[in-house]
Amino acid sequence: MPTKTIIMGAAGRDFHNINMFFRGNQDYEVAAFTATQIPDIEGRLYPTELAGDLYPGGIPIHAEEELVDLIKKHSVDQVVFAYSDVPHEYVMHKAALVTAAGADFRLMGTRYTQVKSSKPVVSVCAVRTGSGKSQTTRRVSLILRDMGYKVAAVRHPMPYGNLIRQEVQRFAEYEDLDEAECTIEEREEYEPHLANGVIVYAGIDYEKILRKAEQEVDIVLWDGGNNDFPFFVSDFQIVVADPHRPGHESSYHPGETNARLADVFVINKVDTAEPEKVIRVREALRKLNPNAVQIEAASPLFVEDPEAIRGKRVLVVEDGPTLTHGDMAYGAGYVAARRFGAEAIIDPRPFAVNSIAATYEKYPKTGPILPAMGYGDAQMKDLEETINKSDVDMVIVGTPIDLKRIININKPSQRVRYELQEIGQPTLQELLMGKFGKK
Repeated sequence: MPTKTIIMGAAGRDFHNINMFFRGNQDYEVAAFTATQIPDIEGRLYPTELAGDLYPGGIPIHAEEELVDLIKKHSVDQVVFAYSDVPHEYVMHKAALVTAAGADFRLMGTRYTQVKSSKPVVSVCAVRTGSGKSQTTRRVSLILRDMGYKVAAVRHPMPYGNLIRQEVQRFAEYEDLDEAECTIEEREEYEPHLANGVIVYAGIDYEKILRKAEQEVDIVLWDGGNNDFPFFVSDFQIVVADPHRPGHESSYHPGETNARLADVFVINKVDTAEPEKVIRVREALRKLNPNAVQIEAASPLFVEDPEAIRGKRVLVVEDGPTLTHGDMAYGAGYVAARRFGAEAIIDPRPFAVNSIAATYEKYPKTGPILPAMGYGDAQMKDLEETINKSDVDMVIVGTPIDLKRIININKPSQRVRYELQEIGQPTLQELLMGKFGKK
């Protein structure tokens, strides 16, 4: 009899694991997925077009709250944990829940889940969401392009729409994002690459995605997300750490896995972190992985008109996942508001509506900063309404995209931009030249 399996996920690694290991594998039967972290994922089907011939009716996706009942209903043998950016203690609580219900608890590693490319792969990952991986990835892409290589960024999955349509996605123009009806979360990761002239691939079936990308590039750049480890075998793995959260590099799953896999650490935000915290992170990373090279970096801020912020009562909007399951209380927008003399940062919670209010209830640590949640049209409308109801003089947008492209903001606004800037030596350019420099 096949091993009855449930995969716990969040519409990312869970789908990748079934594609890589369980699809077409008659030794296993995936009875269901469970979903968390991302709104409105449960209640759907992982379709047979993606799941394969063993699943003619597709695979149902349930809310994670149903996990114990599903184990009993389907006489499940094992549960595979397949999502990320959670404390180690959280993972073991889930393991206790599963084993008490009678099933085995499994974490899948690199051997059965990574795809081997015919082209060199540079991966950029992080120990936590919100560490500064995105600007590091952009920096790496520009260095490789200046070295004469054609590069495509392959982004960690965010399939929140039609799963069949999203099997393999390629984005080269802003219009491609509109056609694909990308969410705010997707645009935050894709748009900055497109602005730099770098093609982006994403989707669900990452072996198919990789094979398509290989046809048009010299080097594949894995743009990791949610502190997951790469879906591809990496020839050079860069991992970003955040000194604002010392200790997290060894206490979150699978961020610690990334730390142990790293060839290079980028300790980011050293310009805004306390020096003793930078030292703590540096020493912790050395203990986890003494062979990895360490780089220190800053993420300097830029706004269109700093003087326009001075003396204003402002609403700060930050990247949603960084504030929610990333556990950060603030981001670049908050730092810019303080640095450029805002009179007050206004708490948006009294103005929050519907799904935004629900987000504050689920993540009470978020505090007086507005997370730019936008996993679908309804949530984007709630974000727009919350912003426009807020009694403020100005909106400071600390998200990686210009929100005004996709929602209507009825107040003056300033957008905060930030790029990676290495401090001292070695630099990413020196290390990449040493690894991939043309002879």
